[in-house]
Amino acid sequence: MSDDGHEQNGTGHESVPSRQRRRFPGISSRAYEHPADRSALVALRKLSGFDTVFKALSGLLPERSLRLMFLSDSVRVSDQQFAHLNDMLRDACYILDLEKVPPMYVTQDPQPNAMCIGLDEPIIVVTTGLVELLDEEEMRAVVGHEVGHALSGHAVYRTILLFLTSLAIRIAWIPLGNLAIMAIVTALREWFRKSELSADRAGLLVGQDLRASMRGLMKIAGGNHLHEMNVDAFLKQAEEYEAGGDLRDSVLKILNVLPRTHPFTTVRAAELKKWAESRDHQRIMDGHYPRRTEDKDTSVTDSFRESASHYATSVKSSKDPLMKLVSDIAGGAGDLGGRVRRGFGGFAGSAPAEDQPPRNGSDGSDSSNGWDGTTDTPPRTDN
Repeated sequence: MSDDGHEQNGTGHESVPSRQRRRFPGISSRAYEHPADRSALVALRKLSGFDTVFKALSGLLPERSLRLMFLSDSVRVSDQQFAHLNDMLRDACYILDLEKVPPMYVTQDPQPNAMCIGLDEPIIVVTTGLVELLDEEEMRAVVGHEVGHALSGHAVYRTILLFLTSLAIRIAWIPLGNLAIMAIVTALREWFRKSELSADRAGLLVGQDLRASMRGLMKIAGGNHLHEMNVDAFLKQAEEYEAGGDLRDSVLKILNVLPRTHPFTTVRAAELKKWAESRDHQRIMDGHYPRRTEDKDTSVTDSFRESASHYATSVKSSKDPLMKLVSDIAGGAGDLGGRVRRGFGGFAGSAPAEDQPPRNGSDGSDSSNGWDGTTDTPPRTDN
């Protein structure tokens, strides 16, 4: 049983699994949110009444239709149906102290996926493909991931921003409208990707088994062939992705990720492992974390400052050729032109001899280049 196994009458947490897990009474979602995700959420929460208006308009949005669809054509998780998932859901809500347990449905779909949707009240949906793919501990991390979305309010704010984006697209005929829309969509997807990292952290707080979280992400990437895969080798792929290539590859990485609402699975695994080894995670596990009662006093300015600091640190510590170039520009590094030529030298074939760096490195330079989801229609919210 989680923590000391105490039951909470009237909150739906009466039935929880037997394995001992630490719980986090009153925890604020700010404890596990990625800095970029947290700054956006803090700003939105400060807009008093903003989400209330959209909740009142929820009947005009597809949400009501989706609820009826899942109720009529999926299986609702309960003590009588998918009881093991019901136990996981109650346990996740108990650990993260989410008072109201969201309804959860299993829908027939071979594609492994899960999502948390809803303006008025969040609902969680998992596909049969995901249920069949993951073992109990891996599935527990996914359920915790979705409960993390619910606690953060991602379902509400995602729906709001999708609605605003859809509205903006209708007025794209206005001069420069397309450019404005692309800016909105790009920023929205960037937030989506960071919110997925936040939810991965929530899944770890619920499951409290890093290897299980890693295995789940690895299976999403490579299927149910666990005997053919290795978590450590999977994480090395993320290192290679981060460290490999030149400036051309850096640009391709950006182009590949821009249309996505989810980060790549190897990147998610590496980010989660990094957070699991951080002091922030350890402090949460020790019981030192921000409380929900303090959310109203959170400074928007401080949150944005923290987000900016995170991005600056990421750029500075990155081994990606483009990020290193950006860092060098900011730091006033010398030989900038040489770095650019070496980075893009392959585009036009071999450079003239005078532009070639010495092969023996006699000038002290290193000629090698190191580095290192409802989708769009609606976006897939998870897995």
